[in-house]
Amino acid sequence: MGVEMFPACPGLYCGKPKIFENSTYVLLGECGVCPRGEKTDAEKICQKCEDSPELYDWLFLGFMAMLPLVLHWFFIEWYTGKKSSSALFQHITALFECSAAAVVTLLVNDPLGSLAVRSCKVKMLSDWYTMLYNPSPDYVNTLHCTQEAVYPLYTIVLIYYAFCLAFMMLLRPLLVKKIACGLGKSDRFKSIYAALYFFPILTVLQAVGGGLLYYAFPYIILVLSLITLAVYMSASEIQSLKNLVAKKKRLVVLFSHWLLHGYGIISISRLDKLEQSLPLLALVPAPAIFYLITAKFTEPNRILSEGGNGH
Repeated sequence: MGVEMFPACPGLYCGKPKIFENSTYVLLGECGVCPRGEKTDAEKICQKCEDSPELYDWLFLGFMAMLPLVLHWFFIEWYTGKKSSSALFQHITALFECSAAAVVTLLVNDPLGSLAVRSCKVKMLSDWYTMLYNPSPDYVNTLHCTQEAVYPLYTIVLIYYAFCLAFMMLLRPLLVKKIACGLGKSDRFKSIYAALYFFPILTVLQAVGGGLLYYAFPYIILVLSLITLAVYMSASEIQSLKNLVAKKKRLVVLFSHWLLHGYGIISISRLDKLEQSLPLLALVPAPAIFYLITAKFTEPNRILSEGGNGH
């Protein structure tokens, strides 16, 4: 196959798009930004991304998909959990909204109508921030080559958030109006109002910090799950196994945190070597067990009483 030879493009992400191609000849355009879904190769020629996301990529997308769902559940529980029996139905509705948004997002992504995803491999952190690497060959004019080098990990999350917001606005107000009769008019829609605040925040977080989150999310999951588990068990005054199993809700919260622990461990290990990674999952219950063992030694009332007795 013949290819017109020109000097290589400057910068990390500038490339020559293919204008015409057949079995014997390829005509290349001027150096610039590659079309969406393409990335430069070693010869600075734009090539269509034909890879499939790796396990770590799917885990990252799962983490970004969980964020709005967890926030939905938190604010539903915060505003209605103790005041109305409608909280369970709102939790289920939030799960349906996010699940439907995820499926629709995959269907509208390339290849259209399929749950499969065509992607470019992430090689380094700069792939997420190509706008910072636009070259200036003559030190005067800038060659703009900003593109989605991590296609589609950057935009697919933003599309998912848009569908989540759309499904929420279509379904949740009608549901809340029907079943949240036990709440005052000002309280019924507070969980929806909260979502109108956190969705823009999540969008900015992905737009600005998507690359940092890509590399840090396993550690974020582990740290946050440990902190929230400790706070919940402390606030619920759980100091023994008997206290823990006294209510089904506490067990649900505990198992949810265990799932997050396992998710974080799998994300860190990436399951490259199963014989080394799977035993790490045995550490999932360790934080809860450690808390139950040491809770009696850190009880504030006991510390104060022993201090008052001079011990």
